[in-house]
Amino acid sequence: MSRSEDPQQTYREFTDAVNMKPAELTRWLETDESKHVGWHKPGTSGGESVGHDSGRKIVDLLRRKRDQLTAADYKHMRKVIGYVHRHLAQRPSGDVRDTRWRWSLMNWGHDPLKG
Repeated sequence: MSRSEDPQQTYREFTDAVNMKPAELTRWLETDESKHVGWHKPGTSGGESVGHDSGRKIVDLLRRKRDQLTAADYKHMRKVIGYVHRHLAQRPSGDVRDTRWRWSLMNWGHDPLKG
């Protein structure tokens, strides 16, 4: 098993990448800003963005006990880790408070304005 597939390592990296609490993320996902950013899979019209869908999955993952997590859950955690790390590397200059960049990250459970 590669290090990246080690469940303990994945869980640690996931909880480092996701800095929003389940209730906080749930509230965010209800906002218009959350619903209007992100990539939509080709062939879907006006549906939920990939990041918004991921945010709902993240809330579920955060609310479950570790012994309830499946291989598919760990796979999604690795997807979240990768997205957050890639997106953080693309940080725009200036104040990011009201940017699509920040809102997209928040859909994935990471608020870059948190310490």
